[in-house]
Amino acid sequence: MDGNRRWAKARHLPAAAGHRAGAKAVQRTVEACADRGIRYLTLYAFSSENWGRPRDEVGELMNLMRHYLRNELERLHENGVRVRMIGERERFDPDILDMIARAEERTRGNLRLDLVVALNYGARAELARAARQLAQRAAAGLIDVAAINEDALASALHTSGLPDPDLLIRTGGERRISNFLLWQMAYTEFLFLDVGWPDFGEKDLELALADYARRERRYGVDAR
Repeated sequence: MDGNRRWAKARHLPAAAGHRAGAKAVQRTVEACADRGIRYLTLYAFSSENWGRPRDEVGELMNLMRHYLRNELERLHENGVRVRMIGERERFDPDILDMIARAEERTRGNLRLDLVVALNYGARAELARAARQLAQRAAAGLIDVAAINEDALASALHTSGLPDPDLLIRTGGERRISNFLLWQMAYTEFLFLDVGWPDFGEKDLELALADYARRERRYGVDAR
């Protein structure tokens, strides 16, 4: 969800205004995906690298997270949305951790849409963590080294139990994936949009879905 700060800068506004506008785009997109029967939506909300941003900007992002979890939880629950978080949680303040746990527990039984939010997430760190976990289990004699295959590694990732993404949409004009779901996106279709995330709406989602529908996914197999 790229382009919040550039959106604000173009309007001579502080970065916080761009992030607030981006939060509204999250609400629009979640509702639009649920209405269209999309079963899983993963949002890269805060990367492990984002801690390096100015302290006041990080603080604003944390407050937005608090606001969203506090004020949108019941609406998400009523609309059948299940909230799931991926990433390393230890660095967040206790009140945010409590809100995340409450959101996950409150919405656990919902089946309309899984909203997967990546927080303090980095794909390289995720892969290293999974490798350590498997190595520790092997050293303890709990698994055979020969049994460590793709399925075993996938089961040790934050996304265990979730399907791999079909489509990646990156807004903001950048043409890279920025340490996001590197393992999971082996066969994902990519779409890069010049629109900034705060301006992303239903029309953009429709265009993205139409573009995806025209593609032929072969998974490395010649389908002729």
